[in-house]
Amino acid sequence: MEQPRSSTLRTLPWIAALAMFMQSLDGTILNTALPSIATDLQKPALSLQSIIISYVLVLALLIPLSGWLSDKFGSRKVFVAAIGIFTFGSLLCALSQSLAMLIVSRVVQAIGGSMMVPVSRLAILYTYDKEKLLGVINFITIPGLVGPIIGPTLGGWLVEIASWHWIFLINLPIGLFGMYYANKHMPQYQRAGGEFDFFGMLFFGGSLLLLTLGIELGTHEFISESLLLLVFASSFVLMNLYYFHYRRIKERALINLGLIRIRTLRIGVFGNLLTRLGIGGMPLLLPLLFQLGMKQSAMTSGIMLIPVALTSVLIKPWVVPLVKKMGYKRTLIINTLLIAAVIALFSLVNEHTKLPNLIPLLVAYGAVNSIQLTSMNTISLSALNNETASSGNSLLLVMQQLSMSLGISVGAFLLAKYSSSAWLQAENILHAFHYTFLTLAAITAVTSMLFLRLEKNAGEDLSGHH
Repeated sequence: MEQPRSSTLRTLPWIAALAMFMQSLDGTILNTALPSIATDLQKPALSLQSIIISYVLVLALLIPLSGWLSDKFGSRKVFVAAIGIFTFGSLLCALSQSLAMLIVSRVVQAIGGSMMVPVSRLAILYTYDKEKLLGVINFITIPGLVGPIIGPTLGGWLVEIASWHWIFLINLPIGLFGMYYANKHMPQYQRAGGEFDFFGMLFFGGSLLLLTLGIELGTHEFISESLLLLVFASSFVLMNLYYFHYRRIKERALINLGLIRIRTLRIGVFGNLLTRLGIGGMPLLLPLLFQLGMKQSAMTSGIMLIPVALTSVLIKPWVVPLVKKMGYKRTLIINTLLIAAVIALFSLVNEHTKLPNLIPLLVAYGAVNSIQLTSMNTISLSALNNETASSGNSLLLVMQQLSMSLGISVGAFLLAKYSSSAWLQAENILHAFHYTFLTLAAITAVTSMLFLRLEKNAGEDLSGHH
């Protein structure tokens, strides 16, 4: 392992911040452009969630591979290649003429995206001493918070002044600059690592892929129920195969299932998964509500999402004092019920609702969402030590990405089902949105019961720091 040069100490946080910004911008810029892409590709807007899901899912599946590749081939080589693949994927997206081509291009983009952030974070862990680490990590997460603030508005603006292709073309200059800069300044860390668990990847990844595919196919009318059952059954079989595989090779396995025995991590991971079934669909549903339900432009729809992202950033410093005062258990139970109430209130929106009247609701949603994710992530990691930190963090990252893709799938599935149901006057799409929000609110409210299993003083040793 080479010793970091002083220039590396200065430039590495900027490289990691750039990767964080590219990924978070890409995760949010697309949502407001979906109706415009749908018109261009002659598809219904409610059937385009696969463009987002394919990206998020591939990201989740490949995160565990990124650390191994970085250790084997060196952090600089893998990082520069990652930005190159991401940028090439962006170009392919912009050139896409059909939905299938766009989905394949998004998968290429995600292969690069899955390595950019984890590899740069790993390089930071190898470079800085423990006491400097927290400051550096805080610095690189800021661009990750800025991306969602400007993403939807920038997406809406580009769609209106040019076309949806520009939301991908904007990545090209940033990507080329990132490759040049990283090639010059990124340290090349290599470590002798063990063998990569490819079978684990096959079983675990395959299981998650089939699960998401099952929910995704459920939104289409032409899929038979027996085929759907087969997809879900195969997913279940693969997950069991992964469990037996894990039992055989234990410590070397892709995802260390033994960590699930740690109660706070278990509740945090499943809490993340279940809560995001309720809130994970909102970034997809809100732009569609503004554009399809309330007939607003893409630009207006993007601007309406600013209060959500802005509030979630502004409230972050208050989360720790709040948790200190109330404890994790009470905070998570009360906050989950508040999220359910806020999501349910979106079902009152109709064609006569004035946009400014929605701002307090969007602010409230941004606040409770931020409190939830920050406190769930910190409680998950509260009981990990040096031995379990790396694999525990991997497990949490994979579950976060996976739960986002499941959240979008479930939100889209409900909206599609309610839109096509005979007992709803489907000519008014707002009715379908109303029932979707109420169903998601009910799912979220039930999740609050999971946090009853936390001990009263869970995570207390953690509430002193992030």
